[in-house]
Amino acid sequence: MINKISDSIAESLSRVQDGSTVLIGGFGTAGIPAALIDGLIAQGARDLTVVNNNAGNGDTGLAALLKTGAVRKIICSFPRQVDSYVFDELYRSGKIELEVVPQGNLAERMRAAGAGIGAFFCPTAYGTELAAGKETREINGKHYVLEYPIYGDVALIKAEQGDRWGNLTYRKAARNFGPVMATAAKYTIATVHEIVELGQLDPEAVVTPGIYVNQVIKIERVATQAGGFKKAA
Repeated sequence: MINKISDSIAESLSRVQDGSTVLIGGFGTAGIPAALIDGLIAQGARDLTVVNNNAGNGDTGLAALLKTGAVRKIICSFPRQVDSYVFDELYRSGKIELEVVPQGNLAERMRAAGAGIGAFFCPTAYGTELAAGKETREINGKHYVLEYPIYGDVALIKAEQGDRWGNLTYRKAARNFGPVMATAAKYTIATVHEIVELGQLDPEAVVTPGIYVNQVIKIERVATQAGGFKKAA
């Protein structure tokens, strides 16, 4: 019987090794798998390459992971925000490497990894510093830059619902990079707020099929100071 449900974040993260490339879902604070990031901090893997849309906000979540010094390199689209002071300090002191990738390219490079595409030509970044050292080509009168896939050893994503086969649905903006990251990684771990029985998820609503998911962990919603529940994206 296929059952991908895990009761332990620590057990699910045990396969993350020093030097791993970790794809972490989220767009700003929407869809960040905070529980898995906290688990990764506790797990203690070092020398990581992290792929995310940005480089952390404040001092929680991804920023907290960066603060531990466990991340050697970050690949992202928006490394600087008003509250990216953890990354800023690390970068300015030479303690972290940065690869800036335009947002569409970031998504497509991971999608290419999952689709088995060896490389692709994209017009984005042509003529800029981001294309320095890369192969370029003119196709039908338009200039393109050769881009290569981004593969992950592990993907950490946040979904809304899942079943024991690993099928996932997402909530609104929390969907962002999760689906492509799941396809691009050798091993995908997803948190959900609800685990349903097989057949309860409408197949037309399943965004990430279970074939791309290895572990599903149920987490509770975060309580707010007002005593309610924050239905985080």
